[in-house]
Amino acid sequence: MQPYILVMEDEDALATLLQYNLEKEGYDVTVAADGEEGLLQVDERLPDLVLLDWMLPKLSGIEVCRRLRGRAETRNLPIIMLTARGEETDRVRGLDTGADDYMTKPFSMTELTARIRAVLRRIRPGLADDRINHADIVIDRVAHRVRRAGKEVHLGPTEFRLLDHLMKHPGRVFSREQLLDAVWGSDVYVEARTVDVHVGRLRKALNVEGTVNPIRTVRSAGYSLDLNS
Repeated sequence: MQPYILVMEDEDALATLLQYNLEKEGYDVTVAADGEEGLLQVDERLPDLVLLDWMLPKLSGIEVCRRLRGRAETRNLPIIMLTARGEETDRVRGLDTGADDYMTKPFSMTELTARIRAVLRRIRPGLADDRINHADIVIDRVAHRVRRAGKEVHLGPTEFRLLDHLMKHPGRVFSREQLLDAVWGSDVYVEARTVDVHVGRLRKALNVEGTVNPIRTVRSAGYSLDLNS
């Protein structure tokens, strides 16, 4: 089950960036552009976590947080506040209102996703996808370990991230460019052929005796994780 995250953020560019990156991490994401809309979205579908901007139109993030904490059905809803306000008194006020964590803009997506996993793990451990599996492959993100058919598989950091991404979307075909963006990041220049090298290393590492090749090459399209082929 995909954890559902509601993003309350009125800055369009940031909201789009958050939605894109969180969906890439495997979350189901909805965006609300103001506090009133955000509360309506909560009423329509209870999220597993809320990313809440401090400075929202109509209702401030602080007021939204206060109202959510005042309702029985949302009293324990995980909330991470996002704000440009970095003063200690502001952080304390946000946490005192009931936020579970607090991030000051600008922030890295890597840190934000780590904070999301940490909050979910602490408050709703069943939703913290620190361990994912597909067929006979299991990834433990906390221990940074991979097992296939019960045997430990040793991967380098890049191969680990590559497998992690493919595992979140089994059967989906990704082009080299899409894998570069997902694994290396859009702000890092890496030649597309580099993907082939790391896919080759990943294939070799996953080649456990008695198992099939889990990574399918789709001619002129890219790669996918497909254990049914």
